[in-house]
Amino acid sequence: MEARQRRWVLGGAAAAVVAIVTAGVLVLYGEPSQGTAQGPRDDADAGEVALDFLDAFAAGDVAAAAALTDDPAAAEATLSRATARLGVTGVETRAVPPKGDESFRDFRVTWTLGAGRTWAYDNRVHVVRTGEGRRVDWTPALVHPRLRDGQALELRTGDGAPGVVDRDGRPLLDRRAGGLEPAEKAGARILLPSMSRLAAERLAAAWSVVIVDARGAEVSTVHAPAGAEAGPLVSTLSGATQRAAQTAVDEVDAPASLVAIRPSTGAILAVAQNASAGDAPTALTGLSAPGSTFKIATATAVLGSGAAGAETVLPCPGRDRIGTRTIPNDGEFDLGAVPLRTAFAHSCNTTFARLAADLPPEALADAATSLGLNADFEIPGLTTEAGRVGPAADPVQRLEDGIGQGRVQASPFGLALMAATVASGQAVTPRLWRDLDTTVVSGYEPPPAGVLADVRGMMREAVTGGTATALAGLGDVRGKTGTAQLAGPARAHGWFAGYRGDVAFAVLVEHAGTAEPSVRAAGTFLSGLPD
Repeated sequence: MEARQRRWVLGGAAAAVVAIVTAGVLVLYGEPSQGTAQGPRDDADAGEVALDFLDAFAAGDVAAAAALTDDPAAAEATLSRATARLGVTGVETRAVPPKGDESFRDFRVTWTLGAGRTWAYDNRVHVVRTGEGRRVDWTPALVHPRLRDGQALELRTGDGAPGVVDRDGRPLLDRRAGGLEPAEKAGARILLPSMSRLAAERLAAAWSVVIVDARGAEVSTVHAPAGAEAGPLVSTLSGATQRAAQTAVDEVDAPASLVAIRPSTGAILAVAQNASAGDAPTALTGLSAPGSTFKIATATAVLGSGAAGAETVLPCPGRDRIGTRTIPNDGEFDLGAVPLRTAFAHSCNTTFARLAADLPPEALADAATSLGLNADFEIPGLTTEAGRVGPAADPVQRLEDGIGQGRVQASPFGLALMAATVASGQAVTPRLWRDLDTTVVSGYEPPPAGVLADVRGMMREAVTGGTATALAGLGDVRGKTGTAQLAGPARAHGWFAGYRGDVAFAVLVEHAGTAEPSVRAAGTFLSGLPD
């Protein structure tokens, strides 16, 4: 069969496409055929009629294609309606040389449905003899093998539909012609850029072709690219929790951030920063000294080593000289001799510094690891860093680490993970998506159940009778305050890390001077959570 050459231009555009194929034609769609296909000829053989029909079909010349069939009126109506909703920008038809009976001609049609969207399938044209000569045996299945009378093909792209939703189905990012845009009242401001990048990658090919009936109702899907997400992506974020978190940090004058995690599942419920904290997601990656919130890890190490129990009575002097270092309590308060749990609740630096100095070099790092602070995860669309805690051979280094100073570092994300581990008693794998798994790069094993039971009791006493009593009326809250001294003249950071029920969280207020602003923000957050 001779080679055929056709040139077609889309909508008068300056660019042209030339295609030379054997028994086929490639065109850009939208212009009439301008005589590309011959009209019906009484003396044409079956092969010529089939190829003329395919040429006209590819050129979008509905009238010429219909005239080559044995039912021109039905063919023209169906061809016009069937492809009107496809957004066709180009079509190629390529016939296969016949084997035996030339009245049947197999062919492949390839549709171009806008940038980056191509759809191809095999079909068959049958030529029959009529009183007027050979004609194509008309059936809607010539457009697509599954198409029937009264039906049409339709392109579905998801434009205008949500691209990302929260756990309750509320839109966070909507799909628009120009890409993903924040939905109205989306919240999660600090997460939207990274979520948008991930969603754009996964939803870029999110399109399908469906068959619809005469009313426009979907009958079936005939094409969807392999691996393409139909969307929307469902995040683990809770709208109510995110709003409570954002309100809590927005009420703080200094830079503030808050991360909330569900201990039972690892679901990230909220990540919030106020405007003063900037646009970089420091709640997830910003490492700094955690101050006395790290006493959760120090208590874990002490209890796990058997150096002391929760009821062990220990001195809590206003200041203590340990090696070359003088350690004071805040305001140099002096409790005398008290149980370890009371020293924890009141955040006795002197008690915990001496205990830490006497621990083995790796004890604090091991305890921090068991609480998730040295864990590493690959969460799709997010970059996170929980913390950095290493062994300390020097007792002075250990005492500084033991009260959350020295070389110990953590992020709000890391302290929320630590609190979630205490609450659940299990290693927690944080996740941001319902259907996209987190990869555990460096995992961890939780502390023994008995140790965690004592730590939970200590965290409860910190709220009922210690440094976080402002939260005592907000249910069964358990946690630990922290004030982290900074180098130079900068004021100390204030922290609170804890949990209530199945919500673990950490609050950081930078340059606060004390932990009180963080405790107030924690109270605002807890008060805003749904029952």
